[in-house]
Parts: sequence; structure tokens; C-alpha cells
Amino acid sequence: MGKLGKKARKFAKKNLPSVLRDRRKKKALFKKRYSSKNVQSNVEDQAKLIDHSNERNTEVEAFEDLPLEAPFMENDCDGVVDSSDSDGYLSEDISYVNETESEPGKLLEGDKCTSELMMQNIKIQENLAVQKRKLERLKRKDPSFSKFLEKHKDIEAMQNGVVFSDEDEMSNHGRDSVTEDNQGKNKGRVLTVSAISSWCRLIKEEHKEEAFVCLLNAYRAACHYGAESIGLRFQNAETFCSLVMSVLSEADNILRGLLGLSSSSYKKEAVLELKDTPQWVNVKPLIKSYLRSTLSLLDQVTDSEILAFALTRLRDSLPFFAAFPYLLQRLIKTTIHLWATGGGMLSSASFSIVLDVASLFTTDFFDNCLAKAFVAYLAQSRATDIVNNKHLQFLRNSLVDLCSLDVQKSLSKATVSVRQLAKVLQWGLRTKKKEALQRICSWEYANCINLWVGFIARNVRDYDLQAFFFTMVQLINGVVRLFPGPRYFPLRLNCIQWLNDLSNSTGVFIPITSFVLDVLEYKTVGGRGKPGPTLFFQSVLKLPKSCLKSQTFQDECITSAIEQLSSHFLQWSYHISFPELATVPLIRLKKFNESKTKESLCRAVKHLIEQVEKNVDSVQKKRNEVAFSPNDHQSVETFLQFEKSSLSSPFSQYYRSVLDKAALRGSHKNEKISLPRRDKSKRKRDDSLINVSGHKDLDTVNGAKKRVKRRAPKA
Repeated sequence: MGKLGKKARKFAKKNLPSVLRDRRKKKALFKKRYSSKNVQSNVEDQAKLIDHSNERNTEVEAFEDLPLEAPFMENDCDGVVDSSDSDGYLSEDISYVNETESEPGKLLEGDKCTSELMMQNIKIQENLAVQKRKLERLKRKDPSFSKFLEKHKDIEAMQNGVVFSDEDEMSNHGRDSVTEDNQGKNKGRVLTVSAISSWCRLIKEEHKEEAFVCLLNAYRAACHYGAESIGLRFQNAETFCSLVMSVLSEADNILRGLLGLSSSSYKKEAVLELKDTPQWVNVKPLIKSYLRSTLSLLDQVTDSEILAFALTRLRDSLPFFAAFPYLLQRLIKTTIHLWATGGGMLSSASFSIVLDVASLFTTDFFDNCLAKAFVAYLAQSRATDIVNNKHLQFLRNSLVDLCSLDVQKSLSKATVSVRQLAKVLQWGLRTKKKEALQRICSWEYANCINLWVGFIARNVRDYDLQAFFFTMVQLINGVVRLFPGPRYFPLRLNCIQWLNDLSNSTGVFIPITSFVLDVLEYKTVGGRGKPGPTLFFQSVLKLPKSCLKSQTFQDECITSAIEQLSSHFLQWSYHISFPELATVPLIRLKKFNESKTKESLCRAVKHLIEQVEKNVDSVQKKRNEVAFSPNDHQSVETFLQFEKSSLSSPFSQYYRSVLDKAALRGSHKNEKISLPRRDKSKRKRDDSLINVSGHKDLDTVNGAKKRVKRRAPKA
């Protein structure tokens, strides 16, 4: 019998019973040679290999749960908290030092006594607050004790005390009547307009600090009206209005006068230098009460005009926040919320304070402002499917202004943010999962890209942002290639717009004509399409399937493509290589124009072709007259610079007409788009950036007074 072949030997080794029997014996002998220690090490090595392979398999999905604002979350904190147990009311029996009557040798002794008394007063207030909390816990634990207190309300009246007064506050009869009222009905004093006028007169004419304390206590009660139980009633709406407007209008000037600061001083160092003086000990409780009460007012009021006026007045008192970091953190949180959710004058006034805080105070507060603003911006982006583009554009421009205050620090955050965007895009390109595609085709993702495009366009000429610029171009190109279908044409056109903006700001050529012509050449049903609903590509990112067969969709595609092509051609219309740049697009445009039969579609494309050909001829004639070679880069860069600065070419005039038609088309379609319904009681306002630095504008003050009066509580 001859020798077995190669295949037969392999079959015998794998399947013959004798071979399998010998293999089992060798395997048992092999196991006995190794100790348990070696076996354990082999198992660990195998486990490491399995874990390493699992890491490679799950690497793409590891970032799925990370939000886009994750790079900013570490700085989105409230920082220092207010550790004070005070309820915010001021003691009305503060002792004052009369410098005119005191002797020079006794002045320092009087200041020391005042400081010691203030420290003792603070300790007593802290002890009272602790006892009050214990009493509240007893009320909750022991119902019988609570019933006992209800029967003896005079104890609570003595504990709460009497803080507010009217014009006869100095009389003993008035104090007795308040005590009787607290014991009976527990409704507190009734504040009148005459009492407020009397306090204001004493403050202005006689500089009575006691009157200012009473005014701040009443203001504190007004700012917390409805949020907590207070022992004060207002006689009418006029009283409430007069109190709020008087304090907002005059408090900053009074506090500056008590500290000896000029009204034009806007440096926090001036306030910090006074912290070690005895004068600061007396004025500090007044400043803290005013700032805390105004912040409470911002949290309680919902009217935009009142909020804008309060923010404008509070902006003048920003240096005082240097002594109260926890109040400054609270101010940042409140103003960021009003900036993101408000509109018009309210958003402008809020962001003015955010900019001042970021520029006046330390870098920690800049990081906090940037983090909270970025999180609020993305929160507004994911609010609805059809967004308010005008307000979001204002938020984006405002956030770019904030980032431009410290470009290097903002660049580090932007780099991490774009890296997170790239991970999400890589996840979508690899897996093509529905969750990944939905996350990329979202307003949150799109507005994040739009923000960093604006950041590059604003600062690329003054700072080295080339690496960040090329990363953004790669990211946007990846988004365009991920969504080639017609339902994603709005997202594609947004990406083309971003590439055009980057190219205009940096002067770097970015090829986008193929992306635009793909939109233009998409084949639809042609002339047989139905009109369909009104479409506006600036308000959506993904279209429903029912819109793809409509004539409206085809018209919008052609119009949007012409706008983007015109913007691209305008940037390079004065460049020496424009004839070569326009060659391929002209061929495809002419082919598209010949395939269409509808006159309205052909007219716009034909007009574009004519303007591009005219510009090609003009540049060609100028180029034939020059004597330098293409290697002379300096001469190439200066080619047609005079014409470019004057924008006198026919193509520039054509582009202006395209922009005018786009603006008219946008305003016309905004009226037809179904947006979320708004409350009819809210007044419509323009969301454009309004300068609110002039807080003494009579129209603003009078408007705020009317709104305060209309929303004031009844007696």
C-alpha cells in the first residue's frame, strides 16, 4: 500500500480514533507539568487579551453618552456659597460716629468700638438663627408644641420683630400699634408713599443712614413679595412702584457716597482697598442687602422691561460684587439664564453684565461665564425642531464676543469641543447607527459647529488659528459626505455656508462647487410636481419625504444653490485664477440649464451663467495685460486689488441683488412657517442687539415704572 497523500494525512490527524486518543493523553500529561501558578498567569493573560479586544470593539461607542458640552462642565459650577444665616434684614439701631463732633484723638477709639459692636451684633444674629432653626425642627417633630405656639402668638411676634416703619415710625404710639397688630392679625405694618418720600428726603438732604436702612429693609420685603411670608403690607400699587424705582435709581449713588467713591469709578480694586477700613464695616451690610434683594427681584419678576431696567442699574454696582464672590456667582447664573431665554433689550442687558464680569474679575469667573453661556447656548439649540434663527444668531454672536476676550483660553476649550464633535462624526461614519445620525443631524450639533466657525472668522487674522481652522474644514466635509440624500439638503447647505465663511475670513480656497452643484442637479419630478408646503431651509435640517416631490422643494434647492455659488464666486471674482476656477462649474450649469424646461427655473440659472462669463472675460483681459509670471506670488496677490476694494465690478452688483432677494424671500417665508405659539399678552420686540448702557433714558425708566405699577401687589 502506497504512502498517503497530504490531504489524507490531514484528515487522519483530525478524525481517526487512535489519533484523537493519543491527543487526549498528551493533553492530560501537558496539564500536569504546569503548576497552578503558571495556569493562573495564563488565564490572566487571556483575560487581558479579551479585555483589550473588547476595548477595541467598544472604542467607537465609548463616547456615545458624553454630551457636547462635556468639555465645559468642569467649569460650570456655582463656586462659593453664602454661609451666612442672616435673613437679609438690617438692624435699624446702628450706631454711627459723628466725625464733626468727635475729637481727633477719640476718632480711632470710636471706630474700634463701632467695629466691636458690629462683630457682637453679627454673633448674636448667628446665635438667633441657630435657635430659630431648632425651633422650626421642634415644630415639625412635635405637633403639640406647634399648637402651643399658635395659642401664644406673642412669642412669635417677639421673635420676628418689627423692621419697617411709615412716617410716624419714631413715635411710641406707632410701635405699640404694630405690636398689637402682630399679636392679633400678624399682617405687619402698612407702608405708604409718604413714608418712602420721607426716607428719600432724609437721605438726600440730611444724609441720614438710618433712613437708608429702613428703605433697604422695605426694598428687601418688596423683592421677596410672594416668595415668602413678610410682615409688611403695601398701601397700593403706587407705593410698591415708588419703593422699587427709588432704590434701583438711587442706591448705587448713595453707597458710593458713603464709601467716598466717585460715580465714574468702575474698578473692583477701589472696593477691595476699602475692605480693611472701619468705614467698610458700616457700609458692608447695606451693600450686601441691596445686592441680595436685587438678585431676588431678578428671580421673581417676569416682565422683560422691569428686568432690563434692574439689570441696567445693577451693572453700575458690579465693583461691589468683588467683596461677595458667592453673590457674583449667583449674578452670573441669573444673567446667563435671562440672556439665553429672554429677547431684545433683556438679552442685551444681561449679556452686557456677563461681558463686564468676564473682563473685570479673575480668570475663574471668565471660565465660569464661558461654561455657563456655552451650556445655555446648546440648551436653547435643542429646545425645538424649528428654531428661532434670529435669537440663536444673537446668542452665537454674543458667545463669540465672550470667547474673544481671552482667545487662547477659549481656543483650548474649542479644541476639546471640536474633538468631541469629531468623535461623534467618526462614530456615525463607522456604525451608521440611527442614534449617531440623529445626534449629528441636530441643531445642537449644527449650532456648535456654527459657533466655532464664527470664533475662527472673528479672530483668525489676529491669532494663530490655522490648525484649528483645518480641523474644522475636515469636520464639515465629513458631515457633508455623511448625508448625501436629498432629505438632508438643508444641513448640506448650512455646511456649505460655513465653508464659505471660513474661506472668506481666512483667504484660503475651499472647493465647494461640487457640493452645491449636487444640490442643484438633483432630479425631481420636474414640471409635474405639486406646489407643496412652504419650505425654508434655514429653519430645518432634515426634510420629510413628502416634500421631495413638490415643486417648492425644487425651487428652494435652485435658489439656495445659486446663493451659495454666488457667494463663492464673489470671493474669487478678482483673483487671477478665476477663469480656471469657473470652467467646470460653467459647464455643469449650462448642462443643467439645457435640461430644464420651466422658464422660471432657467431664468435664474441663466442670469448666473451670464454674470460669471462676463467676469471671466474681464479677468482674462486684465490678465493678458500683465507682464509677471505665475511664480511671482506677490504680484499675483496684488492683482486687481483696487477693483476689489471698491467692489465696482458687475458681479459684485449682481451679488447685492441676490442678497436682497434672499432677505425678501426670508422675511416672506418667516410669516408662513408655523412656529410655536406665543402668549398674546407678551409684547413683541426686536431681538437685535440694543445698546442699554444709557440707564437714564426717560422712556426706559417711565416704561419700567408703568410695568412695576401694573404688577404691584394690592394692599
